[in-house]
Amino acid sequence: MKDNFNRRHFIKNTAALAALVGLPGGNIFSKASHDELIGAAATPQPAVGKPVFGLKVPPIKQVRVGTIGLGNRGEEHVRLINAVGQEKAKIVAICDVRAEIAEKSKAFLKENGGQQPAVYTGKPDAWKELCQRDDIDLVTIATPWEDHVPMAIYALQQGKHVAMEVPAAYTIEDCWKLVNTAEEMQRNCMMLENVCYGEEELWLLNMAESGVFGTLTYAECAYIHDLRELLFSKTYYYNMWRIRHNEARDGNLYPTHGLGPVAQYMGIDHGDRFDYLVSMSSLQAGLDEYSRTVEADNEFYNKTGYRHGDMNNTLIKTNRGRSILLQHDVVTGRPYNRINMLAGTKAFHKGYPSQLSVGGHGHGFLKEEEYKEFKERYAHPLWKKLEAEAAKNGGHGGMDFVMLWRLIDCLNKGVPLDMDVYDGASWSVVTPLSELSVQLGSVPVKFPDFTRGYWKNERKLGVIANP
Repeated sequence: MKDNFNRRHFIKNTAALAALVGLPGGNIFSKASHDELIGAAATPQPAVGKPVFGLKVPPIKQVRVGTIGLGNRGEEHVRLINAVGQEKAKIVAICDVRAEIAEKSKAFLKENGGQQPAVYTGKPDAWKELCQRDDIDLVTIATPWEDHVPMAIYALQQGKHVAMEVPAAYTIEDCWKLVNTAEEMQRNCMMLENVCYGEEELWLLNMAESGVFGTLTYAECAYIHDLRELLFSKTYYYNMWRIRHNEARDGNLYPTHGLGPVAQYMGIDHGDRFDYLVSMSSLQAGLDEYSRTVEADNEFYNKTGYRHGDMNNTLIKTNRGRSILLQHDVVTGRPYNRINMLAGTKAFHKGYPSQLSVGGHGHGFLKEEEYKEFKERYAHPLWKKLEAEAAKNGGHGGMDFVMLWRLIDCLNKGVPLDMDVYDGASWSVVTPLSELSVQLGSVPVKFPDFTRGYWKNERKLGVIANP
């Protein structure tokens, strides 16, 4: 019966599926079996350069920055890097295909500190000219997801360090391209996962590293955020790029906000690794129904047939036997939640609101005074150091400012960044692997090992070893 079910529901055009999830040489899979397709997803690629674990580069007294993409996130990059201070970083050039958007950021910089960056705009590949400049150390990228990898690779090839918005990549092949290019060029390629710098997340990381949780066993995390109004907005996302992904793909399209901090708590690629996942999506109804409520001249008015289910649940098993439940829902009225649940043999935490249980006594969480004691005792040094500036400059409660300050500070000092290209690849590859699992009937799918075995070496995160 199982075989009949599989044949009836899950026989797909494997070449198209391979191309969708971005397997290298996807066109060779036209007659491949599902097992061969899953095996190919986990197959490592040969190295073309040296590993970049703990990559150190000479200190850069004043980091010269070029920013590509000046919309919702890129505008924040400009504002917050400017807030870090010109003694630490200078914005040399900015780029956006929309001239009015680029000029808006230029005017802001002039009025707030007097920086006068060069502006690149007016044509789709203007960003290449920015990357070619010889007076830029770091390129930040805040563009639609599909542009992250080609822009990052080109910038790396020009000898620049790269920091890109999340997710770093959304195909398997592109994850490998980032790893291989960073190794070949010996440059930093960091995904800007701001949630790893949240006050609560840094606190939990500090407690996990200090042994408060004992042996970590499982976690739950998510990106639950009702984006319907923004998805259907004709102006919020350039060319409505984000809803187009929901129209075409079914899986966890945005895993890293919830998963990144959990991966750090568990030492993923620092002594443990993601082994395999199983993914399943609910039916899709939210986008179909919401499309009837938008203006008639909207491209997506009354459109149906979106592929992305309203809720995607992905279960991840690690090499050490830990499990992680990861959720993605951007179309229901559930209040914003990243869950941020962490369980160990000695303590348990759940977020939204943050509650902590330590010692396993009784069935409740710590009282307010006990909770405050743990909050103060294990507050992360980096957050304590920057708390006032984070409150002043903001950015998702200050985490954006802390992240960019820390990135610049590491380059100033010539110390390794807190997150590397392997983190970006391992966290981002959940998207294509979850798509593959969903399409093949929620089958287990193995993770590729972007570290090529180096994950077995336990090593301290920079934000712990050198806060």
